[in-house]
Amino acid sequence: MISPICTKISMPSMVILLLLLILSLFVSGSDAGVRIKDITRIHSEDDVDLLGYGLVIGLDGTGDGKGTQFTMQSLANMMQRMGLAVESDKLKVKNVAAVIITARMSSGTRVGDRIDVTVSSVGDATSLQGGMLLSTPLSTAGGEVYAEAQGPISIGGFNVQVEDGNKIINNYTLIGRVPSGGIIKREMEKSDQYNEISLVLQSPDYVTASRIAQKINDGFGKVAIIEDASTIRIKIPEGLANSNGRALFIADLGRLEVEPDQVAKVVINERTGTIVAGANVSIAPVAIAHGNITISIKSTPVISQPEPFSKGETVVMPEYEIAVESEKARVIHLEETVSLADVAKALNTIGATPRDIIAIFEALKQAGALRAELVII
Repeated sequence: MISPICTKISMPSMVILLLLLILSLFVSGSDAGVRIKDITRIHSEDDVDLLGYGLVIGLDGTGDGKGTQFTMQSLANMMQRMGLAVESDKLKVKNVAAVIITARMSSGTRVGDRIDVTVSSVGDATSLQGGMLLSTPLSTAGGEVYAEAQGPISIGGFNVQVEDGNKIINNYTLIGRVPSGGIIKREMEKSDQYNEISLVLQSPDYVTASRIAQKINDGFGKVAIIEDASTIRIKIPEGLANSNGRALFIADLGRLEVEPDQVAKVVINERTGTIVAGANVSIAPVAIAHGNITISIKSTPVISQPEPFSKGETVVMPEYEIAVESEKARVIHLEETVSLADVAKALNTIGATPRDIIAIFEALKQAGALRAELVII
């Protein structure tokens, strides 16, 4: 299992050490199993992303302007379907906005079920507050329509502006949600094959796959076969190859517990100074020297006066004073270790900040001493 270790730039070294030491307790106590259902999914039972384009009406002057031609064209097309002939270039409305609607449909939904939808402005509207989404079909990337969305939009905030230009904005007002605004019109196709299923690991790994297959075979006989690092094919025992038996068998599988294995990995976010390290990270014997160089530049204005009765001008010139302070390097030697607490203690000894630790991890990787995958985001 992965035991995350996080640090922030503003955290003192002692807090970093304390956090790492506490989390190291979880590493030592990570022998507890994890349910198979929490680290796998059943193949063909994926969620489907739905997408649609529609109009929001009823806005209080915060809709798209006349320059947003696709909004006016969409409004004109809707009017024509309702028997009203209008020209899009003659429309001048500010209470309508064009939006993109997104939603996610699971394989377990049925016709008539309702799902939440998210509405996002695509024009130059300033707020969707108080708007009503008109009926919009939602389809997959292939164009198959599975649902329709409609209803009042909730943005969880407000946008108030007065005549003098002052305004108060609470939360982002160009993206909202329509709770239970989508209604399912079509179900996803289901496989009629009840005699086998395939489990797909969320994090592909051969060790984890072998442990899952062994656990299933110990409980149900030799029914599980490993296809690759992410897929385990399971044959459903005779007598359970029907809809009810299949469901009970899958429920029993999901409750089985295994100990997943993970690739040793250190993830670094240089923008925020965050470091996340897995429990299997190890460091080869290495010596680390750490020291800071501080350069300070002080500027003092110097006034230069011309000679009396000359045509010169008074000039202000800056005078720079540069000082360089070099902190004495502190050297530590790390024996080969897999204990992140030992690494944290050693880095805290030399007073390394999170930014320093990032540089040290990068240097350890270059030196070949970091036995883990280094990911920089």
